[in-house]
Parts: sequence; structure tokens; C-alpha cells
Amino acid sequence: MGVRVLVLVVLAITLMVVDARFTLLKPVRSQMGLVLMESYHITDLPQSLWQGIASQFGSRTELIAENEKLKTEALLMQGRVQKLAALTEQNVRLRELLNSSALVNEKVEVAELIGVDPNPFTHRILINKGERDGVVLGQPVLDARGLMGQVVELMPYTARVLLLTDTTHSIPVQVNRNGLRAIASGTGNPERLELRHVADTADIKEGDLLVSSGLGQRFPAGYPVATVKEVIHDSGQPFAIVRAVPTAALNRSRYLLLVFTDSRTPEQRATDAAMAQEAADRQGLPGNAEAAPAQPGVTPVPAAAPAPAATMPANPAPVASPAAAPAAPAAASGAATTPSRERH
Repeated sequence: MGVRVLVLVVLAITLMVVDARFTLLKPVRSQMGLVLMESYHITDLPQSLWQGIASQFGSRTELIAENEKLKTEALLMQGRVQKLAALTEQNVRLRELLNSSALVNEKVEVAELIGVDPNPFTHRILINKGERDGVVLGQPVLDARGLMGQVVELMPYTARVLLLTDTTHSIPVQVNRNGLRAIASGTGNPERLELRHVADTADIKEGDLLVSSGLGQRFPAGYPVATVKEVIHDSGQPFAIVRAVPTAALNRSRYLLLVFTDSRTPEQRATDAAMAQEAADRQGLPGNAEAAPAQPGVTPVPAAAPAPAATMPANPAPVASPAAAPAAPAAASGAATTPSRERH
């Protein structure tokens, strides 16, 4: 055993000296390098496979999460873009009246469709948001293209939505081009709505965009509802037959938007607005209203107005009451300060 080790050691030293001094073993070293490289690849194969599988699963998970995030963001942005056409037309009309107003964007929440009513005579769907999520009866629902319907039944974690095309559903709309108002009713066909009681002489034509008018106080104003597909005029009938196609993809949308609108009545909104204006006016007034200086834009009532009546010799009654002269300026000053308060 010892002799073999000694022989191997001597052989190894000899090979190293020969390889260092001469080039005879260079081809052998190259071939040995190739063999060793293949062995390195074989031994490293399990670790490489494990790293590749882990990176594939990690990349797939990240891509799925990013895809869902982008879908949600795109849906939210498309929901906001829907009102651009209505806002543009409204802006034109308001500029014509030399007036403008800012529309507040409604709060929205993303929901997912999880079921469809199997009854072919009703158009209802089930979403994964319910009363625990703040959903209320009558809440509007839309997809990335337009209005879909409203919530008609609430459960703790789910809700049923009645679609626009159901035969029992109607929504007040207006033609975006000219503001003509009408009522769009469902026909039972998921690809068709009908406008009821539109005069035969009404200015409506194929291709007009119908948006929600907000007159029913259920749907917010300005959202796309349908596009006019056909207008049939019959001289013997007082009303035209108007058929429209819903802008929302009622049979294809999976992700929806729940719109949270202001639940206050118009009277409550008017009262709150008046109270806010009154509070703002009070904040603008000085602490002592009696000592408020006269505004430069207010013309005071002349204090000498009652004086000629008091000095006229033909009327002795005013002369006998000198105290009436100071009272008149006081009243006049009171009348003069009242407009100054209103101008704050």
C-alpha cells in the first residue's frame, strides 16, 4: 500500500514538472478540462433545476398579482373616463350660459360577478359585495363601458343586481347630443333597450349616445347607458319606435364597479348648502357688527332727507317734534349698514 502511494506521488510530481516545462501534456489537459466541465454541469444540474422552478413559480405569482392590480386600475380609470363625453357637452352648454360648475367624482368600489340567475325571464346577477361592505339597496352598478343596473337584494356578503335589460327595469336618460330626455326600458333581450313615449318629431337619430340624466335620483347623471341603433317613424303613430344597444357588456363583464352616491335628499343638500354659506358669511363678518366701517361700495341714505319737512313753515307738526330728526338718521344708518352685512 505504501509503495503504491509513493509511486502515485512520484508520478504526480513528474507530470507536474513535465506540464510546466514542456507542452506535451497540453492536449491531454484540454480533454480532461472538457470531461471535468461536463461533470460540473451534471453535479450542478439539481440545483439549477430547483432554482429555475422556483423562479418560474415566483415570476408567475408576481405576474398574476400584477395583472390583477392592472385590471383593477384599468377598470377604475375606465369608469372615470365614461363621464367625459357627458361632461364635455355639459361644459359647452354651461359656457353658453356664462356659468360653470364642478362635478364631484363619486366613490366607487370594485366587485366581482359570482353568479347569474338561471331564470331566462329575469336578468339578475350575483356579486361578491354585500351589506357588510356598505352596499345599499338601489345602489348603481356599472362596468368599464357603462351602467349595468342597480342592487335590488342585499345579503351580508353578497348582493343581487337587476340589469337594465330586465323587463321590469326603467331608467331616465337623455340624448348626450342635445339633452333630449326619455325613459329607457328593458326588453328582456340583453342586447336591446327601448325608449318609451318619444315624440315622432323628436330630434333623435341613429348613433346618439344616451346617458343617465339623474332625474330619478337613483342613478348618477352623466354615465353612458346605451347607443341608439334604430329609429322608426310612423306617420300614423304619435310616438317613434326607438331601439338602443346597452353600452355595458352585460353578458361578458366579470369585474364591476359599485357607485356610492350622496344619499341626502335634495332638500337636505339645499339646507346643508345654505347653512354652510351662512357659516362662511359669519366668519367673514367682524366681531362687532355695530362698529363695522361703512363699505366703499355702499351709498348711505342722506341724513338730511327728513330735515326739509321739519323746517317747512306750511307744516307746523314736524316743527313741534324735534326728536324726530335724530331718529330718522338712526333709521337711515341702520338701513345703510344692512346692505354692508349682505355684501360680506
